[in-house]
Amino acid sequence: MIMMKLEELKNIFKLSDIQEKQLDDYAKFLIEYNEKINLTAITEYEDIIEKHFYDSLIPLLHKDIKGTLVDVGTGAGFPGVVLKIVKPELKVLLIEPITKRCVFLNELIKKLNLKDIEVLNTRGEEYSIKHREEYDFVTARAVTNLNALIEICGAMVKVDGYFIALRGKDGLQEVDDAQVAIKTMGFEIENTYKDNLSDGSTRISSFIKKTTKTAKSFPRKYSIIKHDPICKK
Repeated sequence: MIMMKLEELKNIFKLSDIQEKQLDDYAKFLIEYNEKINLTAITEYEDIIEKHFYDSLIPLLHKDIKGTLVDVGTGAGFPGVVLKIVKPELKVLLIEPITKRCVFLNELIKKLNLKDIEVLNTRGEEYSIKHREEYDFVTARAVTNLNALIEICGAMVKVDGYFIALRGKDGLQEVDDAQVAIKTMGFEIENTYKDNLSDGSTRISSFIKKTTKTAKSFPRKYSIIKHDPICKK
């Protein structure tokens, strides 16, 4: 199996030399920092290029992402920081509840000299309550099941904006299982795409468009979202 090289990523997404260097610096800094705190189980350089960077950029193969974007539960910056590097005109908010990861993200942003990108140490549903219908795109990767995610994140999205669900091999089933929650939150599925990495693993990208404002009763507290999901209604 041949993993994707950074040069290939540069060719696919038409990156400048500066963007290529930012991604290279990002990968190296992540490997170095991961020795201090656990940010990722993926620690080989070429694995990071494909399984973190390319994986984060797959949505750009299917839709132009512009304006404002929130990445909920961003962890080590996936996909939010990677999208910011490749689409520098994006205004990005990274939401992460774990303080140590926020420290890493702020150091990373400074190291890469990124502008118009902010880190917020909070939970997605708590931010949603106070920032309703404010953002063009909201996304989350490998956080929790889609049924819960659409409730946690959906209120932030503007009408005619998108929640981008980035899922693994069971993503199509997750999208189907979340139909009631998607409709309840004021969304409809526009398109869902299936892509593969070099090892054959599947990535599902679902673009879920907001058609009406989210009812003010959502999102609920996370403990309620977890134990009483909308799909049971």
